[in-house]
Amino acid sequence: MFDIGAPEILLIIVVAIVVIGPKDMPAALRAAGRWIGKMRRMSAHFRTGLDTMIREAEMEEMEKKWKAQNEKIMRQHPNGGPAEMEQTGAYPPPRKLADTQGEGQSASPAAAPAASAQSAATDAASSPAASASDDDAKKAD
Repeated sequence: MFDIGAPEILLIIVVAIVVIGPKDMPAALRAAGRWIGKMRRMSAHFRTGLDTMIREAEMEEMEKKWKAQNEKIMRQHPNGGPAEMEQTGAYPPPRKLADTQGEGQSASPAAAPAASAQSAATDAASSPAASASDDDAKKAD
C-alpha cells in the first residue's frame, strides 16, 4: 500500500523522538495504535458490507438463471419427463388425460371414460389384493 521500507521507518522513529520527546512517546504510540485500530475496524466493516452486497447480487443473478433454466426444462417436458423414466419427485407427476383436455389436446370425450375404465380394470387385475381375493374365491368353491 505505502511502499515504506526499513530506512523510512527508522527516519520516522528518529523524527518522532526528536519532536515528541522520549517522555511522551509511549502515550503517543498508544494513541496512534488506537487510531490505526479504528481505521482497520472501519475498513473491515466497509469491506464486509461490500462483500455482502456483491454476494447478494450474484445470488439474484444465479436465481434468475436457474429460474430461466427451470422454465426451459418444464417447457421441454410438460408431462414431467420421458415416460420410461422413474418418477423421483424432481418433476411434477404426469398429467392425466382429463387434465390435458382443457389445454387443447385432441382427445374425444367418449375415449376418456373408456380409457379410465380400462385402466381401472387393469389396475384392479394387477394389484396383489385382487389376486389374493381371487385365490380366496377359488378355495371357497
